[in-house]
Amino acid sequence: KAEQNKKMKELKEEYDALVKCQKILESGKPLRLCDDWTSKEVEIVNKYQFLTTKPTVYLVNMSERDFIRQKNKWLPKIKEWVDANGGGPIIPYSAAFEMEYQECGDSEEDKKAYLEKTGAKKSMIDKIIKTGYDYLDLIHFFTCGPDEVRCWTIQRGTKAPQAAGVIHTDMERGFICAETYRYEDIRELGDENA
Repeated sequence: KAEQNKKMKELKEEYDALVKCQKILESGKPLRLCDDWTSKEVEIVNKYQFLTTKPTVYLVNMSERDFIRQKNKWLPKIKEWVDANGGGPIIPYSAAFEMEYQECGDSEEDKKAYLEKTGAKKSMIDKIIKTGYDYLDLIHFFTCGPDEVRCWTIQRGTKAPQAAGVIHTDMERGFICAETYRYEDIRELGDENA
C-alpha cells in the first residue's frame, strides 16, 4: 500500500509538471524562459528533453553580397525578435560563401586568396561551431598516437574517468590516471617527449 501511494504521488508530480509545461507552451513561450521551476519539476522536465528547454543559437543565412558587405536590412528586425523571445546569440553567415570557401580545401593560401578576392573578413564556420559547443556546454579533448589524432566531445565538467569511458567503456572501468598536455606546449616543444 505504501509503495502504491508513493508511485501515485510521483505520477501526480509528473502530471502537474507536464500540465505546467503545456500551459507555458500554449502561451507561446519556450520552456527555458520559465524561471519558477522547483528542483523536482526540473528533474521531471529534463527526462523528456523538450526542444524548447534547449539554449538557442540563431544562424541567419544571408546572401553572399550582404555577408561580404556585413549589411542586411532584416538583421535589426531579427535581433529585435530574438531579444523579445528570450535572447540568444545571432550569427549572420552566408551558406553560399561558406560552400565556396570550403572548396578551397586545406590550402591556407587558397583560403586567404578567396577572402581577398571576395573582400570578406573570414569564414563563420569556426564561430558557429564554438558557439554551439559553448551553448550546449560541451568541450573536446584529443588523443594521439603515432598514426592518428582523434577529437572526442564531452560535457563540460565531465571527470577524467568518464571522459575515458567515451573512448571505450573498459577504459572507464580500469581508469588509473590521465596524462594531459596543453596544446600550446606540444606545439612549442614538438612532442610529449620534449
